[in-house]
Amino acid sequence: MIFAVRFCIVILSFALFFSTVGPTSAADNEKVIAFAQDTLANDYRKAQVFEARDAVVQHSGLRFTYSNANGQTSLLIRQIEKFISANVDILIVGTNDPEAVVPVITKAHQLGIPIIILDRGIKSTAYTTFINSDNLKIGEIGAQYIAEQMKGKGTVLLFEGLQKTDVTQLRNKGFLDAMSSHKEIKVIRRIGNYLRKDAILEMEKLIEKGIHIDAIFSESDSMLSGVRSVLHRHGLDPKKILMIGCDYTSEAREAIRQGTQTGSILFPLGGRQAVQTALEILKGEKVPKHISLPIKLVTRKNIDEISPIF
Repeated sequence: MIFAVRFCIVILSFALFFSTVGPTSAADNEKVIAFAQDTLANDYRKAQVFEARDAVVQHSGLRFTYSNANGQTSLLIRQIEKFISANVDILIVGTNDPEAVVPVITKAHQLGIPIIILDRGIKSTAYTTFINSDNLKIGEIGAQYIAEQMKGKGTVLLFEGLQKTDVTQLRNKGFLDAMSSHKEIKVIRRIGNYLRKDAILEMEKLIEKGIHIDAIFSESDSMLSGVRSVLHRHGLDPKKILMIGCDYTSEAREAIRQGTQTGSILFPLGGRQAVQTALEILKGEKVPKHISLPIKLVTRKNIDEISPIF
C-alpha cells in the first residue's frame, strides 16, 4: 500500500513537471523560443510571459513555449535542462536566484543556445544579452519624490521584494542612499516578496502593533494592492498615506485616479523586447550585451499620457 502511494506521487510529480513545461518539439523550419520563468504567481512575471507569447504569435515560423517553476529554483533548473535537451533555438530566463542558475545557463550558452536574461540579473556573463531597467534609479526616484512630498519629515515604510534578486537589492540601495540625506525621515523595512499575500501579512502586523506610517515605497504595485486591502479592512483611509509603487499596472492606474495610490514608477515588462531581440539573433545580427528599458514616475499629473504595462 505504501509503495503504491509513493509510486502514484512520483508519477503525479513527473506529469506535473512536463505539463508545466509543455511541448518543445518543432515542425520543420520552425524556430522555438522558450521562456523559463521563475513563477506565474507574481502578476508582473506572469504578464512578462504573456507579452512574450503575444509578440511571438505575430511572426510566422516561430513557436513559443514556457515553463513555470512556481518559485522553486531547483525546478527552474530542471526545466531549463529540459529546454536544453529539446535544443530550443532561443532561451529567455527569468530567475529568482542569481547564482544557483549559473551552471545550467552556462551549459546552455556553451552548447550554442542564445540566452536572453530578462529583468533579474545573474552572477555570470555566460549569456547573449541582458534586458532590464535601471533599478538603482527606481529606488532613487521613489525616495526623492517621497522625501519632497513629506517635506523631509516623517516615517516611511520600504516594502522590499524578493531578497536574493539584484532587482530588490538595487532598489533598496537606491532608495536608502537617497533617503540617507534626510535625517528627519525614519525608514522602516518589511519584506513582501513582490506578492500581494505577503504584503497583506506584513501590513496586518504593522497595524496590530500600532506603528504609524506617513508614506510607503513599495517595490511592486502588487504589494501596494495588498496594503490597500488591509487598510480598507481596518477602516483606514489609503488616501491619507503617501504611496508610491513600481510597475504601473492597470490596477495602480485606477488607484492613482481614485487617490488611493499616489504614484507608480513605470517598469516595462520586457517580454516584447526579448522577442524582438530573439528575432535579431535568429537573423544572425549582433545584439548588445545589455539592453536598458526606460522608466518613468507616473502620478495624476501624467497618468493619461502613459499606458500601464498590463
